[in-house]
Formats: sequence, C-alpha cells, structure tokens
Amino acid sequence: MDTTALRDLTTTGGPFASVHFDFSHDTEDAAKQLAIRLKEIEAALSDQRADAETVHAVLRAIRDSEPPVGKAGRSIVAAHGSVLLDRRLAAPPPEQVVRFSPLPYLLPLATHEAESLPYLVVVTDQVGAEVTEHGRGAPHTATVEGADPVEVQGGSGPAHRDKQTGETARQNFEEIARHIAKAAERSHAALVVLAGEVQARSALRERLPEPVRRITSEVEGGSRAPGSSHEELDRHVHELLANRRLASLDDVAETFRAESGRESGLAVSGLEAVTAALAEANVATLLVGSPGATSVFAGPEPTQVAVGKAGLQALGVPEPERRRADEAIPFAAVATGAEVVVLDERLDLWEGFGALLRHT
Repeated sequence: MDTTALRDLTTTGGPFASVHFDFSHDTEDAAKQLAIRLKEIEAALSDQRADAETVHAVLRAIRDSEPPVGKAGRSIVAAHGSVLLDRRLAAPPPEQVVRFSPLPYLLPLATHEAESLPYLVVVTDQVGAEVTEHGRGAPHTATVEGADPVEVQGGSGPAHRDKQTGETARQNFEEIARHIAKAAERSHAALVVLAGEVQARSALRERLPEPVRRITSEVEGGSRAPGSSHEELDRHVHELLANRRLASLDDVAETFRAESGRESGLAVSGLEAVTAALAEANVATLLVGSPGATSVFAGPEPTQVAVGKAGLQALGVPEPERRRADEAIPFAAVATGAEVVVLDERLDLWEGFGALLRHT
C-alpha cells in the first residue's frame, strides 16, 4: 500500500474510529443487509465508548453515499466528529472490523491495496465507449460518443462508402483513445481494462499511447447495449486485480528472502529490528504477517515506537504507553513514508513483522 495519501492521519490526534466492512450491493435485500451492518457498527463503536459525534460521522458517511454495483468493501477512519479517510474497496474484507482506539487500524486497507489501485474500465464499440474511472472515491463514468459508421452518408459507390465508413470508425477510435489517455493520466491509473466488441477493442488498443498500452488488458464481457449485464466483465476485472496483487506479493516475498540471505542484506524481521528501523526512518517497505494482539510501546509522535519503555524514555518520552503493534507499527510506517504490505503464508515473519530497508 502506497501510504502517501494517508500521511495526513499522522497529524491528527486520536482516538480514531476504524471501520472496515462489506459494502456489497449485489442482492435483492442489499439495503436491508446494509442497515443491519450499520446497526452492528454503531453498537460496536458505542460499546468501545466512541464519542457520539464520531459515531454519527461514520454512519452519515455510509448512509449518504451511493451504493456500489456488485461486491465491494469499504474502509472508513474518523476522529473528533470528522471522517478522515473513506475508501471503497473492490472486494469486501473477510470479516467486519470496528475499532475505537488511540491509533487508526489500517491493515485491512493495506490488505486490499491492489484492488484499490486506480484503474479504468472501457467498454467500447465502433461508435463510442463508456470509460469508468475507479479510484479512491466512487466510480465515475464518462461517455465518449462518435458518429455511427453505418449511417455515414455521401458517395454513391460501395468503395467510397466503405472508405468513408472506415474513416469515421478511425476517427471515433482516435477520439476514444485521447479520452482514455487523459483519464489514465488524471487518475494515475495502474491498469486499463478494455471490454466490448472484439474488433473495436483491438482497433482501440492499437491507437492508445505506448505508456497506456503497456498497462492495458483486454477481457471478454461488457456491452454498450441498454440493459446489458456487466457480471462477466466485473468478474474478469476482479480476477485481473487479484492476479496483480498475488504477483506483487510474490515479488515482495522473493525480495525479502533474497535480502535475508545476504550478509549485509536489506531485510530485517522481528519487533526489535523493525521498530529500530522505523525510529531511524529506514524502512522502505513494512511487511506484516500475523502479529495477533502483540503490543509495543509508543510515544506522542507516530515514529516513537519500541519494544520496551527504556528505549523511548532514553529519547525523552517520559511515559510511553502500550499500544497494539498492528496499529502502532503501520502508523509509524505511514509517518515515515514507507509502503505497507500485508503478506499471507508466503513468509513466516518472526513476531509478525519484517521490513525491507532503505539502506544498511
């Protein structure tokens, strides 16, 4: 997870409400299910003695937003009556998590980081395209409409009409390609998905600028016809995003193993080594496995984390406070500009944490 956009959280004092839940809207009773989840979230925050203003801010953000199409997840962080972070995820988290604690809980967001990368979905034919931008907010769809090649008039001979029809289609694809390039640049898209008519998407891809073409994948499904289902297209998009995440995890795990095997490698593991590296702002990528309910000590500054009190007291923190490691350590990583990656069984990280360092 690129933590750049989360940096503002480190300048806000807690306590924080951290809510990660299933925001899907893919069944007939979706509205009823969401109402149930809202009650669960409200009850969980109230049981943890969250202030009423923050509880209302979380509930209002959910109630006032447009529902997604299909399966989705959502992560909200709020404090002092204001929502500080509101992200939609392409897939729901495996379980609902609601916490009210001194520090925000960000790991569920990091777990779904790959699904949350900005991307475009383009459904095209020879006339135009629907270009949907997926990013941190709700998806935004723009229609690019050209001339219908079949209805082009002029000329009496078949050869002339074919030439004009082909020229109209070419102009349409060039206009769509320009729109996609601008949308990809504006949204910092990491992936462009082309769907729709086979010949149309192939012709469109050829006209995309090389940087955009490199991040473009064609998939089956999707149509611009009114009332057409996007179920198959949605499934392919989710598969692409999941595969991207798996490949990214493979790369991180392999790099960690390689650096761990070197005498002066850039990999460390365990709470002592990781917190020391964070205190020196020397973590490039924080790796998180299964830390459980492990705790560390923390000071008033986000980067002040240590296994024991003595280390922080030596730095002038008179009363270090015990904090959950799965909150304090990722929070310190955010404050120092490190990436955060949640790993599965690919690596058995000692004490649940590891790090790739910036330098030895």
